[in-house]
Amino acid sequence: MQKANKMSPIITPSELKKKSTENLIILDARVGKNVHQNYLNKHIKGARFIDLDKDLAEIGEDAAFGGRHPLPSLEKFAKTLSDLGISIDSHVVVYDDKNGSNAAARAWWMLRSFGLKNVQVLDGGFQNAEKQNLEFSSGEEIFDTAESIKKDNWLLSVSSLERVENELTNQYSTVIDVRDAYRYKGESEPIDLVAGHIPGAINIPFSENLDENGHFLSPEIVKEKYAKFLEGKPKNLIIHCGSGVTACHTILALDYAGFEIPHLYVGSWSEWGRREGKEIAKEI
Repeated sequence: MQKANKMSPIITPSELKKKSTENLIILDARVGKNVHQNYLNKHIKGARFIDLDKDLAEIGEDAAFGGRHPLPSLEKFAKTLSDLGISIDSHVVVYDDKNGSNAAARAWWMLRSFGLKNVQVLDGGFQNAEKQNLEFSSGEEIFDTAESIKKDNWLLSVSSLERVENELTNQYSTVIDVRDAYRYKGESEPIDLVAGHIPGAINIPFSENLDENGHFLSPEIVKEKYAKFLEGKPKNLIIHCGSGVTACHTILALDYAGFEIPHLYVGSWSEWGRREGKEIAKEI
């Protein structure tokens, strides 16, 4: 499915084992409590730690304007990449421990949007790396910094709340909510303030991208599934989730399947659900 001149956005542990260390940078993007300590305790050998809240977002004072995980400034992210030793020609492999659905896919999107072409997410993440007996280490890794990458804008498309609203009103785009169905339906909301969904958005949970073992489905199967989901709907896609992180998992899957990379609504439900005057839909 991938074009000959394009690197697949997914890499398996066995494929990673065979990669030369030259120009290869592995990023540990796990999240949760004591996440940096977990990294220090055990990580794939050579992996460098990247933090969702500090490096892949710039959390503001009011999530009603930007959501829970707004993008950092271009200057801040450029410094993060420089500090991690990442240059425009680096081959970067990212993993988390949530089947790529958390910070790994977000890191992939941001790196691609910053102009890096050789970026991959490790299929099955940390757990699969353990099962496949990749080499692990502990403690901090020592590496050199890199020259800063200059960018004037994100290269992949980002949608604002206003654009999402306009696209839905005029039926120009299909807006996909990738959260679990119970959150979309408004049955309960474990993270954000209000349960429900954006009126007009359809629900295709990110789990549809994975098999029963938490590995990505083949690109052919992903393509077939989304072709059925989107039959008769506008082809322009805007993807969102709770805070613009897990949405990147579906964007990754669509790229893997050969679709054009869709738009990311970064603010997502965490912004829409907090914004005064915005209608909220439920299916309960």
